[in-house]
Amino acid sequence: MSRRRISNDRIEKIAAERVSKLASLSQAALRDGREDRARRYVTIALRICQKTRISMPEGFVFCKKCRLPLIPGVNQRVRVSRERVISTCGACGNIRRMPYIREKRT
Repeated sequence: MSRRRISNDRIEKIAAERVSKLASLSQAALRDGREDRARRYVTIALRICQKTRISMPEGFVFCKKCRLPLIPGVNQRVRVSRERVISTCGACGNIRRMPYIREKRT
């Protein structure tokens, strides 16, 4: 007997559901003070994304260094300077700079 093959569309749909669930669980765990659990959820979500070649949910931001979800006012500092948005992780101090030139022009 051969194994039943699952289509790639279905695999991507299942993976996207699980990643979005893990992202919301990680944010909830961080708000409850469980940084270790939040970090683990993000790590599992990243592994699923890498395995299935999908992207993280839109609007979900995490620190690339310590793998904690970033929530402004909880563990993230956001500043606007010149043509950049500077985001600083509260746990490890990692800095992320993003330009906003296009938004400024309009």
